[in-house]
Amino acid sequence: MWRDFPQALAERIGFGALVFSRRGYGASSEAHLPRRTSYMHEEAAELPALCGALGISRPVLVGHSDGASIALIYAGSNSVPRPSALLLEAPHVFVEPISIASIAKARETFQTTDFPARLQRYHELPVSHVFRGWNDIWLHPDFAQWNIEYVLSRVTAPTLVVQGEKDEYGTWAQVAAIERALAGQVTTVRVPACGHSPHVDQRERTLDAMASFAKAHFPTGGPTLAR
Repeated sequence: MWRDFPQALAERIGFGALVFSRRGYGASSEAHLPRRTSYMHEEAAELPALCGALGISRPVLVGHSDGASIALIYAGSNSVPRPSALLLEAPHVFVEPISIASIAKARETFQTTDFPARLQRYHELPVSHVFRGWNDIWLHPDFAQWNIEYVLSRVTAPTLVVQGEKDEYGTWAQVAAIERALAGQVTTVRVPACGHSPHVDQRERTLDAMASFAKAHFPTGGPTLAR
């Protein structure tokens, strides 16, 4: 569903790119369902092996939503390789009421519209597996206490956060928490007329923000970019 955005970003920055689907999405293997509340930590722990297998030693991590949170968790761990920078869209660091309300609405949409058929085009796995792997854990009562603010003080990589003003899954409070606690330099971009997916709703603005940030930190070229 990213379509050609990763390619356009890599070309604009001038980096190599690894674009992969997380477990349970696209053409990747199934996730173990039901997911546990620690699933993002578990997925972050898989990144060192992925980078090592492909010879990536200085990754710039690009992530959206859960992927952005996974990037923060990884950057705040002691894992190697250390990320050179983070380019994040709509990261979550704690659970908000707006998140739960919108995710509950998404479940209703999945059950009552043609959304499953439209979603299936992007995944080889049964779409019910894809959707429930995300939806069920976020609506589980135990997940209301999920919070990764404690990792932020260990994140030293320069970080860009792009947040839509009309994000239906999270508010600017997520960004403010990152600004307060992140150990490294933080640049934030508030995108008007934009929901949860800036790379879709405001593609050129998002490309410009990410490319400008990367070029400022890597003016002579840089590391491999991975999402």
